[in-house]
Amino acid sequence: MPTPEHPLRKLGFLTIGLFDPADPAAGHQSTLEIIELGERLGFDSAWLRHRHLQFGISSPVAVMAAASQRTSRIELGTAVTPLGWENPLRLAEDLATVDLLSGGRINPGLSVGEPMNYDTVKHELYPDTAGVEDFSYARVNRLARLIAGEKVRDFSGKQGVVEEFSNRVEPHSAGLRSRLWYGAASMKSAVWAGGNGFNLLSSSVIFPDKDQEPDFAGVQQSQIRAYREAAAQSGNTARASQGLVVIPTDTASPAQREKYQRYVDERTPRTRAPQGPKGMMFAQDIIGTSDDIAEQLYAHRGFQEVDEVAFALPFSFDHEDYVQILTDIAGKLGPALGWKPAG
Repeated sequence: MPTPEHPLRKLGFLTIGLFDPADPAAGHQSTLEIIELGERLGFDSAWLRHRHLQFGISSPVAVMAAASQRTSRIELGTAVTPLGWENPLRLAEDLATVDLLSGGRINPGLSVGEPMNYDTVKHELYPDTAGVEDFSYARVNRLARLIAGEKVRDFSGKQGVVEEFSNRVEPHSAGLRSRLWYGAASMKSAVWAGGNGFNLLSSSVIFPDKDQEPDFAGVQQSQIRAYREAAAQSGNTARASQGLVVIPTDTASPAQREKYQRYVDERTPRTRAPQGPKGMMFAQDIIGTSDDIAEQLYAHRGFQEVDEVAFALPFSFDHEDYVQILTDIAGKLGPALGWKPAG
C-alpha cells in the first residue's frame, strides 16, 4: 500500500502513441522517442495501447521490437492485446522472439472476449470459422501454456537431411510466462486472473457487480483484493498494477494547462454515473500540480492496493505535451509518491 511511509515501487506509463492517417510513420517514430525518453527519465516500464482498425498502434509487438533495440533497461508491455484478434500459437512465437531481443523485458498484457464490432469484421478476420471461434478464458490459457513451453505436438526431431523440428513453440523465452498480465475490469476476471497465475492490470475502466455501490475507487479496491485472495489460494504470485490518467501541470505552459483542463472537462461527465447496460464506470482524470495529484492518489482506495502503476497518457496530445507530462511525472510526481528513478 503506497503511503508517505511506504513508497511506490514501480512507475510506468501507458501511451496510445500519435497517429496521423496521412503520415502514420511520424507517430510511430514519436512513440519510440517517448519510450527512449522514459528510459532516460528512469521510468520502470512503458506500455502500448493496442488498437485495430483505428488510429493507433495496431502492431505493438513490432513497436516493442523496435523499442527494444533503442533502449536497454525499461520494460515494455501491451495494455492490452485483445486475443480475439490473435492466433495464440503465432502470437506466442512473436512474443518470445521480441522478449529474447529485449533481454527479457517484455510484459504482454492480454484480454479475451469477442472482438469489438465483431459483425463488421468477422468476414475478414475469420471468414470460415467466425461462428465457432472460442473467445473465452481458454484462449488466453492456451497462449500461456504455449509460452511456458508445453508440448504442442508429439512430432519432433530430424526430417530429411537438414530440417529439424521441435514439439514446442520456438524460440522459447524462459521467464516470459511469469510476465503475462491480464486486463481485468470485473470481479469475475480479477478472480480468474489470480487463480490462473496472471499478473493484474487494473485500469481506468471497470464494471461493478450488481450489488456494489457505484464508487470507482471502492469497486477497484474490492477487485484487486479479490484478485490477491484468489492468487493466494492458488499459490500464485499476486502482482497488481493500476493505470489512471494523471496530468501534472507543474512545468506546463499556460496554453498547455488550458488545453489539458479542456480535455479533462470534456471527459468528466462520463465519470458521474455508470454507463450502458453493463454499468461501465470510468475513473476521473486527475489534473493539477504533482503535490495535488499525490494527495488525491493517496486517498484513492484503488491506488492504496498497489505498489506499482502505469499512468495513462491522454489521447491526442502533441509530442511536446507528452514530453512535459512524462518529465513532471518522473521528476515531481514520482518522488512525491516516494518513487526513485531506475538506473
